[in-house]
Amino acid sequence: MSTVVILSGMDRPGITQALLEQIEALQVSHAISDMEQVVIHGHLILTLALEISPESRESVLTSLAECATLRGLEFRAQEGDHQQIENLSSESSVHITVMGRELTAGPLGQVAAIVSAAGGNIERIFRIAHYPVTAIELLVSNVAVASIKTSLAAVANSTEVDIGVQAGGLQRRAKKLVVLDVDSTLIQQEVIELLAHHAGVGDQVKNITDRAMNGEIDFAQALQERVGLLAGLPARIIDDVRSEITLTPGARTLIRTLKKLHHKVGIVSGGFAEVITPIAEELGIDFIAANHLEIADGKLTGRTKGQIIDRAGKAAALRQFAQLADVDLADTVAIGDGANDLDMIALAGLGIAFNAKPVVRASADTSVNTPYLDSVLYLLGIPRNEI
Repeated sequence: MSTVVILSGMDRPGITQALLEQIEALQVSHAISDMEQVVIHGHLILTLALEISPESRESVLTSLAECATLRGLEFRAQEGDHQQIENLSSESSVHITVMGRELTAGPLGQVAAIVSAAGGNIERIFRIAHYPVTAIELLVSNVAVASIKTSLAAVANSTEVDIGVQAGGLQRRAKKLVVLDVDSTLIQQEVIELLAHHAGVGDQVKNITDRAMNGEIDFAQALQERVGLLAGLPARIIDDVRSEITLTPGARTLIRTLKKLHHKVGIVSGGFAEVITPIAEELGIDFIAANHLEIADGKLTGRTKGQIIDRAGKAAALRQFAQLADVDLADTVAIGDGANDLDMIALAGLGIAFNAKPVVRASADTSVNTPYLDSVLYLLGIPRNEI
């Protein structure tokens, strides 16, 4: 058994130092098996798990209580189970990230209820970001990801918070592969709609795009119909369209952070390589899969060439990228917004619906409903200070 010491009160410099010096000065067996300190709006909570021999316990606690009182702190001590501390690093521990523009008690209470119903215990709660959204992380023991994943996704899909869940332990920091859809995910536009605008068929193409993204018509069929409307468009328009593209806010930050953490990044697009490849190269994207426009005599023919990257093609690309990156599928993340992203979202270890259509939100592991793509980093447990 350990003795858990808890000090709380207004924070000021030197408190932690004074406590540790007091413990050291007692010159008894007092190994520290766990320690955590948080400061919330100037209020300190310091928790220490001490291995104290029974014969010296009373004198040690009395001395520590006096140390706390001198510094205006409340002091509590209780017996703690050392096994609970070890459980935090076990394979049965999970990390749950909850984020939103505004976090309220309702959704957080639902998360706690799901953990409790699954037999889990919330061991720690701490904030990992406050901008551009507030994100907190719950460290939970004695529960498996599979037992709470679906229920947590339901909460995220029915409230205004986003929730991610990952297994704890070293695997959480394993090399990952993050694969993104392009149109309306990595970038804010639909490339084919930009091309259609120059061809004077914008409304027709947008209507077909909307039906395809909602899963109302087959993507391959929709692609051929839309590309057919572009026949005769000068190929030089591709450069004009590329200059009209704007990245989703946070896209550069997301990719730069992932790369610095030695993760791999891929993009899969139902759009066109001729437009997005230079952008991907500038961002340092590792893998690209996209459709190709057929061009003859300096004009678009109204046809594509090569294999079509549709719903099944995106999943196949994710699998291929994982093999090339030497990453297990369990360590992959897929991010998309449309029905043609569903297969890769289902295949990935973590599937994220980003400002997505309802059919995608209902199927993904979690959803991100802020306009900032780098918010995905919080769902991966990457705190703001590492971004």
